[in-house]
Amino acid sequence: MAAILIIARLTIREAQRRRLLWVALFMGLAFLLVFGIAFHYIRLDIERQVTAGDDITFVSLLLLTAGLYAVNLLTNVVAVLVSVTTLSGEIESHTIDAIVTKPIPRWQVVMGKWLGFAGLVLAYLALLVGGLMLIVYLRSGFLMDNIGRGVAMMALAALLVLTVSIAGGTRLSTIANGVMTFMLFGLAFMGGLVEQVGALIRNTAAVNVGIVSSLIMPADSLWKKATVYFQPSDVSNPFELGPFAAITEPSSLMVAYAVVYLLVLLALALRSFSRRDL
Repeated sequence: MAAILIIARLTIREAQRRRLLWVALFMGLAFLLVFGIAFHYIRLDIERQVTAGDDITFVSLLLLTAGLYAVNLLTNVVAVLVSVTTLSGEIESHTIDAIVTKPIPRWQVVMGKWLGFAGLVLAYLALLVGGLMLIVYLRSGFLMDNIGRGVAMMALAALLVLTVSIAGGTRLSTIANGVMTFMLFGLAFMGGLVEQVGALIRNTAAVNVGIVSSLIMPADSLWKKATVYFQPSDVSNPFELGPFAAITEPSSLMVAYAVVYLLVLLALALRSFSRRDL
């Protein structure tokens, strides 16, 4: 366990040294600044035109959901960018030799790197979500329901994408690993969109296509589950939330599948790197 924690700490330091962490932090703060300014002026304009308190609150909900959608996307992209070179790049440059020649099991190296990046990704997600919630609350007094459950789904999705990137790095080159991870994420997004459209027009085939894509990569299903948690119970028509609504709610079984998917993929990554000829 001590070796895993040491590798995790070194992984975080390496991200700092390559300035990936600082660039992501700066861009995250810039995103919060832009969102805060936009939210203030949109809210100000709505307050001048609308007098009903429920309508004003709904605008805050809509804008906050849109911001959370952007945060979910940014966090998943950061999860890929910070980890895509961690194994494949070090294998190609042979810098990994300095670690694997030590009396440390290879699986602990992978686990330590995963743990380090997981901490960074979760901290980044917490920063952006917390910033959004604080901006909206200070400006409007609005606080979303079921924040913990929704953010937990977003965190699980980010860890899922991170694990795909780590697992791919045990066998693929850096470019191939990045392409594969982003394509899987794109497949999940497109499949989720097809499923939503299929549910809207009551097309069973389209819904089934979305379900299959969710089984291949369940990241988008976790975002839809988060959206369901974020939606207030008194919203009778999910279409009111526009493109950020969840027309079909993923079941709890899909969430359990995503957890098993992550654990199995992580186990495969540990096994794959342990057996690879370096």
